[in-house]
Amino acid sequence: MLPLDFILFLQIIIFLFITPGTPRIVIISYSMNYGVQKCVWTALGDITANLIQATLVIFVLGNFFSDNPNFLKILKWVGIIYLLYLAYDVYKSAPKDINSKIVSSKSFFSFFKDGFLVAGTSPKAWLFFPLIFPQFIDFSSNYVVQFFILITTYVVLDFLSLIGYAILAQKLINWIKANPKTINTISASVLIFIALIIIIVQQF
Repeated sequence: MLPLDFILFLQIIIFLFITPGTPRIVIISYSMNYGVQKCVWTALGDITANLIQATLVIFVLGNFFSDNPNFLKILKWVGIIYLLYLAYDVYKSAPKDINSKIVSSKSFFSFFKDGFLVAGTSPKAWLFFPLIFPQFIDFSSNYVVQFFILITTYVVLDFLSLIGYAILAQKLINWIKANPKTINTISASVLIFIALIIIIVQQF
């Protein structure tokens, strides 16, 4: 059984992943300084934090959602507002400078820890999992299977997108410098479009 509106979920996370946020800025910097192979550990730290966040949200709050279905309606509109905020934030933000200073000694655990802490302390992640993630799960049926499908999809695509940023770091940096507002405008427009789709499609 697929979760509710699985294709819409895919669209949301794909556009979130291609938007240059803090984890991707870290990956770009590490790719320049240490190489793509070391970035694998940072990416693993990132998805480990996300897995913990999603598990806490769904299995701690799952019964609450089941007993209070109207709360999902509240989450729907809070999630829409959050997407619109992200759109504004992405559009207004300026591309960050990438630190190119090379540090000679750094362990694999240090790379993993950096990825874990960046994702684990990200306000956007802690907002995404409680506000957006549960809206694609039917808590009246077997939501464990739905959770497994969603979180597996999320962490695999997140990992691949992070490694993709690492591989294309130099080209991406040059493109952002040459087109500082284009990627922000496109991403913001897509987030607004997805918010409108949720308003129309998601009914509780």
